[in-house]
Amino acid sequence: MEIYWHAFLNGFNGTINYTWKSILFEVPWYKNYFWGLIVISLLVWLLEILFPWRKNQSIFRKDFWLDGFYMFFNFFVFAIVIQGIYNMLEIGFGQIGISAQSLALLPISRWSTWSQLLIFFVLLDFVQWLTHIALHKFSLLWRFHQVHHSVKEMGFAAHLRYHWMENILYKPLKTFGVMLLGGFEPEQAYIVHFVAIAIGHLNHANIKLTYGPFKYIFNNPVMHLYHHSYVLPKGRYGVNFGISLSLWDYLFGTNYIPEAGGKIPLGYPGDQKMPKGFWGQLVHGFLRKK
Repeated sequence: MEIYWHAFLNGFNGTINYTWKSILFEVPWYKNYFWGLIVISLLVWLLEILFPWRKNQSIFRKDFWLDGFYMFFNFFVFAIVIQGIYNMLEIGFGQIGISAQSLALLPISRWSTWSQLLIFFVLLDFVQWLTHIALHKFSLLWRFHQVHHSVKEMGFAAHLRYHWMENILYKPLKTFGVMLLGGFEPEQAYIVHFVAIAIGHLNHANIKLTYGPFKYIFNNPVMHLYHHSYVLPKGRYGVNFGISLSLWDYLFGTNYIPEAGGKIPLGYPGDQKMPKGFWGQLVHGFLRKK
């Protein structure tokens, strides 16, 4: 039992120390996700201010500050809490003979750097796309995902407004994806992570972007707005599930963009029952509503 406790403390303390060093600029800029998140957020927010799609939407839109808090809670605070638990699970799997190397399907360590990054990016995005579909399809998971879909006005910070249980679901599956690649992230994986943050922020931003012919590859604000639509096509539990890539939606027929006016109601039927504050949303989904 002692080995698990040490694994937990190492993960917990290690993540705290890394985050604190990031705040103090003691981490190389290309691995400094704290200030990287702030810079990307400010740049995308500036684009929203200069080129607003929905011009009647306030710069400080509805729930702007709540979503801003979610960004740092989900990206840093919760990561600190959960890292120790993942370290314990890694020890547990190792004791029953399951390791990253035992699951490797694509040992990419000998490939070129850009090939590694491309495969890393595509595989992890596909895993997240499948997870996203599950969040909509299964009622148990949908209750947690409702927090993200309770956004009524879209803006960059809505990207990271989600229930902490989604971290519990996404992180192990993303880790599993890494294990399939030989158990390690490419040395320049920070490029993929920063690109994913930027695309996610843009997808939720109040900006009209479609990327022309590249819309069939990359997710975009117009496509993702209809993912958040209050009214969905009849018989469908969701559309446009892409995270960074729209490719999967076009390949598997879950794409849907009826028009590009941008003036549609957002949310889901029954979203008026969603708690308005962070603490209420923190426990949302654990108890069924009568």
